[in-house]
Amino acid sequence: MRINYDLHDLEAFVAVAERASFSQAASDLFLSQSALSRRIEKLEEGLGVKLFERTTRRVQLTNVGQAFLVNVRTALDGLEDAVLGVADLAAHRTGTVTLACVPSAVWHFLPEVLKQFSERFPRIRVRVHDESAQDVLNLVLAGEADFGINFTGAEDAEIVFEPIYEERYVLAMRHDHPLARRKKLNWKDTVRERYISVAKSSGNRSVIDAALAGVEKHPPIFCEVNHVSGVLALVEAGMGVAAVPGLSVLPGRPDTIVGVPLVNPVIHRTLGLISKRNHTMAPAARTLFDMLSKALLRDWSARLGNKHK
Repeated sequence: MRINYDLHDLEAFVAVAERASFSQAASDLFLSQSALSRRIEKLEEGLGVKLFERTTRRVQLTNVGQAFLVNVRTALDGLEDAVLGVADLAAHRTGTVTLACVPSAVWHFLPEVLKQFSERFPRIRVRVHDESAQDVLNLVLAGEADFGINFTGAEDAEIVFEPIYEERYVLAMRHDHPLARRKKLNWKDTVRERYISVAKSSGNRSVIDAALAGVEKHPPIFCEVNHVSGVLALVEAGMGVAAVPGLSVLPGRPDTIVGVPLVNPVIHRTLGLISKRNHTMAPAARTLFDMLSKALLRDWSARLGNKHK
């Protein structure tokens, strides 16, 4: 049997059943009472049953109406889920998400989240630009990356900066260095060391130079390298020590290099998710952005919890 009805008729039926009132249901649906009554009558005629008992004082479902209400709610919920599912599939089925980030983020934060993302959306391609902080910022500003993970950008009016991790600088040295067993180090303790630094073009160098501007005793630079990875290679070879962000002392080689927290002054940088202000991300990019935000905040909370134990 083919029944002549549409979704509006079913929604009208549910509204009357839930309100037990034609007038209140009509108000909720922005219909006149007569229009609502016609929809219910149409549905009852098509089904060949009476769904409501009506009196001047109340509206009540019949036994058949009660059973029908359960089925209609299930059908409407299933239809809503199906529509949302199709929309989600269409939004995430194919395409590319472009992410720019500083190299330490690739090592520490991306692998697990990208694995989860690719399992959910196997046909979405993810392009990662692991670049310097300034390059990451430029890629997001130019729209060449959907968003970024960076420690600069908070001061830029065109950037939305969501802080998610505070990273402290440490003095990196070989595990057999005389200072390696110290719990912390004053900068004045490093003045006689052969100090290796990143170049002035590096964002890390800017952070360190700004913090040390008023400090009299700190080590002279013995050697400059463009990237932190190069600095750590020289430290590992025993050529000297270097102030680096804590995350860059990679956990893959703890027996070779150690990082001792630096104080007086303590230097840190805040890592965050950056996006271009007033720019609407594609659904797939927004999904990856949200996944990273949750993962990074969870990791930060865990580290803070461990610190206070």
